[in-house]
Amino acid sequence: MGGGVSRLITLCFVCFQEPPQQILFHIHKYKYEFHVIIVGHCTKVPRNSNLENLRSGYLFPEISRHESEHLRRNPDASLIRLGIGDTTQPIPDTITLAMAEQVRGLSTIQGYRGYGAEQGNMPLRKAIAGKFYQDMGIKANEIFVSDGAQCDISRLQMLLGSNVTVAVQDPSFPAYIDSSVLVGQAGELEEETGKYGNIIYMNCGPENDFFPDLSTIPRTDIIFLCSPNNPTGHAASWQQLKQLVAFAKANGSIIVHDSAYAAYIRDGSPRSIFAIPGAKEVAIEISSFSKFAGFTGVRLGWTVVPEELLYSNGFPVIKDFNRIVCTCFNGASNIAQAGGLACLSTDGYQDLCKVIDYYMENAKILVDGFTSLGWKVYGGKNAPYIWVHFPGMSSWNVFAEILKKTNIVTIPGRGFGPAGEEYIRVSAFGQRQITLEALRRLNSFL
Repeated sequence: MGGGVSRLITLCFVCFQEPPQQILFHIHKYKYEFHVIIVGHCTKVPRNSNLENLRSGYLFPEISRHESEHLRRNPDASLIRLGIGDTTQPIPDTITLAMAEQVRGLSTIQGYRGYGAEQGNMPLRKAIAGKFYQDMGIKANEIFVSDGAQCDISRLQMLLGSNVTVAVQDPSFPAYIDSSVLVGQAGELEEETGKYGNIIYMNCGPENDFFPDLSTIPRTDIIFLCSPNNPTGHAASWQQLKQLVAFAKANGSIIVHDSAYAAYIRDGSPRSIFAIPGAKEVAIEISSFSKFAGFTGVRLGWTVVPEELLYSNGFPVIKDFNRIVCTCFNGASNIAQAGGLACLSTDGYQDLCKVIDYYMENAKILVDGFTSLGWKVYGGKNAPYIWVHFPGMSSWNVFAEILKKTNIVTIPGRGFGPAGEEYIRVSAFGQRQITLEALRRLNSFL
């Protein structure tokens, strides 16, 4: 500071240890003109440095902020949301009736239930094992029922701690990276690349069939992989997952496999990492009822930690995860779990498959629509997401232009990682007529 230049700078003195007059004296001697704002009392507790290391905002609330700003400027706009992957179809009666019965039971002596097992009600754990892991050797006691996959990502990060090294797909669901930052695994953010220094970013684009080239990936302790992938919609093939399991075994790594969209797979690709022989020794799987059953608001998921998965000292990972769950969680709602059990009944599952078919028909409509407009489109075949390429264009600019000109909300691919630049993600979770109207508007714009 210095050089005799007078500048007007606004500062917020949130906390100070000396009187304001002294602060103003120091300011004056540098010949700067400051506007000083003094705000309240401060404690002496420092802010968590990991939180300071996060990007400015989590992706999806940022999208909501842009939505709100757009509506503020255009109060009469008819907004179509093809962005955040929130389900829109009603939950089938078979399932909601089971939850309603559970609620009514709470008003009776016979039906009242308080705390349940932190790991989940055993009938539901057995049903999950039977429906999704039949012939894979997964036992009910290895399944931990939760309030959703995203919460379990953070619980797993607490389990793993700050001293592990991490690899993530690029692009990928933002929670893997943000939770790595929160627990102190990530290192410093490199502004030029948009990457954290201690995270290995595994490029997953059209050039490598949206699956990392493992021959170029250094060893890490943890490998996050989502299949079908959010945002690209790619489902890893049998051969790709076999390669990944072999890679993890050779390197002594643990795979955290996110199968939240497995129910949407149509081409016979594996729906669980545990369909691969040997995976129980190297993998954890997280999954969810959110997109499979429309439980985005009900909140129900699960994590599988096999007994065969061991730390380097031979201690079973499942014992530590059980301790994390018992310490940090009182168990999923009994009402939600009753709904989950109904989802896995014969009638409930059939009803849900019809809803999934509806969303996948939306996906086909969107894929065909964007393709007819001349854009290169990926995804939409094994997942409810369409990954659209706009070569040479900023994804945030494409997002902003589409919102401004058509009142349609998408998601800029850059929000899923540096490799998402030039792409937008479009969600098939919508009403059919709204999806068709979106295509009509996009046709006029593009």
